[in-house]
Amino acid sequence: MKYSFIIPVYNRPDEVDELLASLCEQTLKDFEVIVVEDGSSVPCHDVVENYAGRLDVHYFLKPNSGPGQTRNYGVERAYGEYVLILDSDVVLPADYLSAVETELTQHPCEAFGGPDRAHESFSPMQKAINYAMTSFFTTGGIRGGKKKMDKFYPRSFNMGVRTDIYQKLEGFSKMRFGEDIDFSTRIFENGYKALLFPTAWVWHKRRTDLKKFFKQVHNSGIARINLTKRHPGTLKLVHLLPMVFTLGVGFLLFLILVGLLLMAWGVLVCHSTDCPIAASFSNCSPLGGHLVCFGLLPLMLYSLIICVDSTLQNKSLGVGLRSIAAAFVQLTGYGSGFIRAWWQRCVLGRGEFEAFKKNFYK
Repeated sequence: MKYSFIIPVYNRPDEVDELLASLCEQTLKDFEVIVVEDGSSVPCHDVVENYAGRLDVHYFLKPNSGPGQTRNYGVERAYGEYVLILDSDVVLPADYLSAVETELTQHPCEAFGGPDRAHESFSPMQKAINYAMTSFFTTGGIRGGKKKMDKFYPRSFNMGVRTDIYQKLEGFSKMRFGEDIDFSTRIFENGYKALLFPTAWVWHKRRTDLKKFFKQVHNSGIARINLTKRHPGTLKLVHLLPMVFTLGVGFLLFLILVGLLLMAWGVLVCHSTDCPIAASFSNCSPLGGHLVCFGLLPLMLYSLIICVDSTLQNKSLGVGLRSIAAAFVQLTGYGSGFIRAWWQRCVLGRGEFEAFKKNFYK
């Protein structure tokens, strides 16, 4: 057998149903499916049983230990030459596995990954979040696709590894966030090749609201510092961009606030003509207006770029407008997590587990 799909799942039986349904439609059939339930309170056993006659599918239940260790558990029970790691919230096009087969034939390698897309059935907010996670104008250029700002590192939502290499490297670490980048980095550090397979893409559902999305990308920002501590020298200039964006947005908002206060002060003193000293402060009003304009213009220009680009890509103004909020959440969430982790790990010197126990290790 050549391929083993590894699917960790935690309280998402409906998503597993959709993923398994898409696996039934694969044009290439040389694969098995291993579903590992990570201590869920809402199990998907019955869902998996429904596919027993249509797929070579195996179901395992284990205590909760996080996605990385759950994938390792599945790989230990796999028989394929390659293991294909998927998140439970993806759906595969019918030619996904045949695309992997073609890419491997043309570009042999020990590890690989593919990009993700938004399905037509996704909600406008899911499409907006997908845009924020994949756009060149956010940090999408380093995640996967043809427009890359850094070396491609396979991600766990769509990742393939030769099984013997996976076992030799002992799979995913106990990191609860960023564990896929940690694994990809170790693949490179040990002299193996990891490639982007652009034709082996998946539909990825993403988060359904901005609050959950912020938490996800905030944790990704924290993970970047943890990864830098584990792998010195891997922090690149591109990884600093969300932090710079976050600080820039904070500075611009500060200017707007100061400008509004000066404008309000100017209006007040204009009515205090009996006091010549107070009246002299009325000149603050024009200065306040300039500060407000200076703060608003860059934010409005960036918002316009995001809205136009997303609207054209998704053919929907509604998605384009939502993408503005999603892009700001994506960049400031990642940037604030990065800054927080830098303070905790690099300034205060706290350990990875100690500093973020509430975020990752509940």
